[in-house]
Amino acid sequence: MKQIPNILSSFRLVLVAVFFYLFTKQNYEWSMVVYLVASSTDILDGYLARKNNWITNVGKVLDPLADKLMLFVVLYCFYSIGKIPLPILLVVFVKDLVMIVIGIVLYSKKVVVYADWFGKIATGLFMLAIILTFVNIIWQVETYYIWFYLLALAVAIVSFFHYGIKTLIKKQGNGRMDD
Repeated sequence: MKQIPNILSSFRLVLVAVFFYLFTKQNYEWSMVVYLVASSTDILDGYLARKNNWITNVGKVLDPLADKLMLFVVLYCFYSIGKIPLPILLVVFVKDLVMIVIGIVLYSKKVVVYADWFGKIATGLFMLAIILTFVNIIWQVETYYIWFYLLALAVAIVSFFHYGIKTLIKKQGNGRMDD
């Protein structure tokens, strides 16, 4: 049972490829369905892992990898059809790349920085922006989705600096830096 969150994260990694394939075939409806399923598994695996204390070292790597890969692929696909500007894609990519590098360094020092509410809010805002982008693509409804990307980016940047501040000022006593 403890591996259920890891199985869900692995499934989400497979869904990244399925999403990309469907999107490149311009099957936007099914791409949105795959994205919604992937987002649901993200929520479910996090809930199960925390509720049942099924947190594993594999999961600490697999879950954020699946999340970041799905987000980047979705944003790249939207950029490729002119739905989001390049700076949004680049800011997300650079921020996540820096976070991955910092995460690897901290992990090698036995320091684990857990997600906080800023990160969760940013993730939720990105999910909303992506869904609104699909609504715009599929049903040609103006949803002002770009504003939600900008808000998500702002919260993600706040989250990035919040993680940095937590890392610098918290004592590393047991190697954990909880919320």
